[in-house]
Amino acid sequence: MTGTYNEILVLFSLLVAILASYTALDMAGRVATTQGTAARWWLAGGAFAMGLGVWSMHFVGMLAFDLPIPLGYDLTLTFCSMLAAVGSSAFALWLVSRPQLPHRRLLLGAVLMGSGIALMHYIGMAALQMQPGIDYHPGWFTLSIAIAVAASGAALWIAFHLRSGGRRKYLLRALAAVVMGFAIVGMHYTGMAAAQFPTDSWCGAARDGGVPTQWLAILVVVATVAIMGIALIVSVLDRQMHSRTHHLAHSLARANEELLQAALHDPLTRLPNRILLQDRIEQAIEKARRKHEQFAVMFLDLDGFKGINDAYGHQAGDTLLVEVATRVRGLLRGQDTLSRLGGDEFVLVVAATDPEDAAMVAQRIIDAIGTTALHVHGAELQVTASMGIALYPSDGDSERELMAHADAAMYHTKDNGRNGYTFFAPSMNISAHQQLKLLNELRRAVERDELVLYYQPKFSAPHYDMVGAEALLRWRHPELGLLAPGAFIPAAERSGLILPIGDWVLDEACRQMRAWREEGHGVTNVAINLSPLQFSSPNLVAIVADALRRHDVPASSLTLEITETTAMRDADASLGILDELTRMGVKISIDDFGTGYSSLLYLKRLPASELKIDRAFVRELESNAEDAAIVSSIIALGKTLNLRVVAEGVETLGQRQQLRRLGCDLYQGYLMGEPMEADALFAAQAARQRA
Repeated sequence: MTGTYNEILVLFSLLVAILASYTALDMAGRVATTQGTAARWWLAGGAFAMGLGVWSMHFVGMLAFDLPIPLGYDLTLTFCSMLAAVGSSAFALWLVSRPQLPHRRLLLGAVLMGSGIALMHYIGMAALQMQPGIDYHPGWFTLSIAIAVAASGAALWIAFHLRSGGRRKYLLRALAAVVMGFAIVGMHYTGMAAAQFPTDSWCGAARDGGVPTQWLAILVVVATVAIMGIALIVSVLDRQMHSRTHHLAHSLARANEELLQAALHDPLTRLPNRILLQDRIEQAIEKARRKHEQFAVMFLDLDGFKGINDAYGHQAGDTLLVEVATRVRGLLRGQDTLSRLGGDEFVLVVAATDPEDAAMVAQRIIDAIGTTALHVHGAELQVTASMGIALYPSDGDSERELMAHADAAMYHTKDNGRNGYTFFAPSMNISAHQQLKLLNELRRAVERDELVLYYQPKFSAPHYDMVGAEALLRWRHPELGLLAPGAFIPAAERSGLILPIGDWVLDEACRQMRAWREEGHGVTNVAINLSPLQFSSPNLVAIVADALRRHDVPASSLTLEITETTAMRDADASLGILDELTRMGVKISIDDFGTGYSSLLYLKRLPASELKIDRAFVRELESNAEDAAIVSSIIALGKTLNLRVVAEGVETLGQRQQLRRLGCDLYQGYLMGEPMEADALFAAQAARQRA
C-alpha cells in the first residue's frame, strides 16, 4: 500500500520544526542565564514548549501522509510519544545550560536525545495500530536514527554556543533554527520512508475509537501555535525585563561608584580626600610593618594662596589648585598617594627607602611648583610650596602621629622662609602645641584688649625734628608678657586672623591721632604696615575710608606701608588699589625696598610718596661697601622719582652721618627713639629736646 503527502501540510510541518527549533534555542538561552527557582521554571516550561513543538511537527507530518484507508490515532500512545518529546527536550535544555560541554558529554547527549526523538516518532507511528503491523526498511530505519542523533548533536552544539544574548546572536539563532528545522523534518520523513504498509492493511485506531485525524489536526495546530507563541512572547517579555533590570542594575552600580567617588575623593581635584587618605596611610603602615619598610608622609601647603584667592577670586584659586595637583601627581610613582585635605593643603604618602629618597621627591615637587609660572585666567602666577616630612616608623607609628608631625614640620618650614621642606624633629611637636595654644589665645586677644600699639618716631634732616611715627603692634600676653610681632604675626597670617587684627590696628591708630590732636600734640603723620592679605582684601579701601571718617582724621595724616614684594605681586591690581587710596589723600610707602623684585617701570607708575630702606642694608652701612652702594642707589632713585627716602634701623651716629651725606630724608631707629606707648611718645620727645 502506497501513501501520498499533502504538500501544504509538509510545508507547515517544516515551519513548525523551524519554530520549535527557535523556541529551543531561545529557551536554552533563558535557562543558561537564570539561576535558582527561575532557572527550574524556565527548564520546565521550555521543555514542554520545545517538546510539544517537536511532537506537533511529527504529527503534522503524519497528517500530511495519506493512505487509501481511514486513519486514526490511539490516544494513549499519542500521549506517550508527546512525553518522549518533552523528556528529550528537558534533557537537551539541561545539558546546554551546563557551564561546559565537552565532546564526550556532547556525544552522549546526542545519542540520548536522538534516541528520544526517534522513540517519539516510532511510538507515534505505533499509535496508528496498523493491522498487520508496519514493516520498516532496515536501511531507512537506521538512517533515520542516525539523522536523529546527528541532528540532536548539531542542535546541542548550536544551542550551547548561541545561548547568550546579543543582536548578532539573535540572527544566528534564526539561521540555526532553519538548519535544525530541516534536520528534524529530514529525520521524520526518512523514518516515514522506512515504513512499509502491506496491501491489505487497516488502521486499528480508526476502528477502535481512536482520535480522528481531523480533530487531531486542529488540536495539534492550535496547541502548537499557542504554546510556542506564548513561550516566545514570555521569553521576549522576560528578556526585555531582564534588559531593563540589567540597565537599572548598571545605573545603580554606576551611581554607587559615583557616590563612593564623591565620598572618598575631593570634588575639585578628584584626589583622595581625608577619609581615603587615612585608609591609605593605615594600609601603608600595615605593609611597612609586615615587610620592615619605610615610607614618608608629606604635608604640602601653598605659600600665599589666600592672597591669590582674595585678589583673583575663588574660581582662579580653584584652577590654580587643579594645576598644582596635576603637576605634583605627574611626579609621583604608581604606589604613591596624593591627597587634598581642603584649601591649599595637600598630603602625600610616598614610598621611601631612606630620608634621602624622601628629600629628593620633596625637592622635585618644590621645583615643579615654584620654578615655572602658572597661567590662570590670563594671569601669570608664581607660587611656592612649603613641605613637612614625617617618616615611618621613626617619626610615628600611627596615622594620627604621622599627620600631626608632618604638619608641624611644614609650619616649621613656613616659619623659616617658606619654599622648602623640613624633616620632623621632636622639638617641633612642642612648638606646634605652643603655636596652637598661642593661636587660640590670639583669637581672644582683641576682645580682651590685650593688643596695644607702640609708636616709633621718625625724624627729618637736617635738624632731626620728629615729623611722624610708625605704629607697631604688641601683645600684652597675660602669661608671657609683652610679645613682639614676630611671635604671633606669622600665625595670624596663616590663620587669616591678620585681617581683623589689621582692622583693629588701623582703627586704633586713627583713634590715637584724633586723641593727640585734641591734646594739642602736632603729629603730622602715622604709618601703618599692611600685610599681604590686607592689601589684597577687596574691602581695604572701604575700611580705610571708614576709619578716617569715624575718627575725623585727615587722610594726609595716614601712611600705609606695603612691602616691595606685595606691591609687585600683581602690579596692575596693586596700581588700582593704590590709586584709590591716594585719591583719598592717603600716603603710600614702599617698605623694605631693595629686598624684593621691582620693575622700575612699575615702580615709576606706583603712586607712592616714600621709599623705606630695609634695615639689612643700614646695619652694615659703615663697613660694607656693597651695602653702601645699594643705599646710595636707592636714595638716588628716590630723588629721581620725587620720593622721600626713609632709613629704618638707624642705631649708630656713623650710620646717621653717612645716610645724611648720601641725602636721606627721614630716619627711624633706636639711636633716636625706640618704640614706646602713645602716652610716652611726646614726653620722650620733650626730654630729648631738653637734652
